Amino acid sequence: MPLWHSAVVGITPQQFERMKSRVNGARRVAGPVFTASPPVPERGPQIILGIDPSLRGTGFGVIRLSKPHPQTLALGTIVCPAGWEHSRCLVKIAQTLRDVVRRHKPTVCVVEGLFYAQNLQTAMLMGEARGAAMATAAEAGLDIYEIAPRKVKQAIVGYGAAQKMAVAKMVQRLLNLAEPPAPDAADALALALTHAQENGRYSLSAPRKI
Repeated sequence: MPLWHSAVVGITPQQFERMKSRVNGARRVAGPVFTASPPVPERGPQIILGIDPSLRGTGFGVIRLSKPHPQTLALGTIVCPAGWEHSRCLVKIAQTLRDVVRRHKPTVCVVEGLFYAQNLQTAMLMGEARGAAMATAAEAGLDIYEIAPRKVKQAIVGYGAAQKMAVAKMVQRLLNLAEPPAPDAADALALALTHAQENGRYSLSAPRKI
C-alpha cells in the first residue's frame, strides 16, 4: 500500500492489516432463534393418595389418573376402637398407610387441611392422627399437599358446606363406583380428586405443599 495513502488516513499499513483481521474475526454465523429441545421422557400415570385423618377413623383412598375417568386402586377406613390408647391408634394408622403406600406406590399424598375444631381436645386428637399420617407419607418420600375441607367440597359438589353423603355420592359418580364409599374413605378420595383437578392444565390455584 502507498505510504502517502496511509499518511492521509493516519494509520500505518501494519495497523490497517490488524484492523482487517479484527473485523474478519468478529463475523459470526447466525444461528436459529429456536432450537429443538431434547425429548422429555414420558412419566407414568400419576397415583394420588388421599388421607382424611382422624384418631378413631382415618379414611384413605388411592386413585390413578386415567381416561375416561380416574381409576380407584384402594379405599378404606382405619378404625381404632374407643378403648385403645392414643399411641396404639397412631401405630395402626402408620402401619396401615405404610402397607397402602408399599402396595400401590403413590407419587403424591394429599391430606385434609386444618380447620377450627369444636374444642381443643378434638383439635389435638386430629393433630395427632394427621402427624402420624404425614410422617408415614414423608418416610416414603412422597410430596405432601393439604387442601381445606371447604375447598374440597366446593370442588367436588360445588358447595363448600355440602354434607358428607353428598360428597360420597359425587365421588361415586366421578370414580364410577358401584356404591357410595363410607364417609371417611369418600372424603379421602375427594381429596385425591381435588388435587388432580387443581393440578390440571388450566388450573390457576396451586395446592399448598407441606
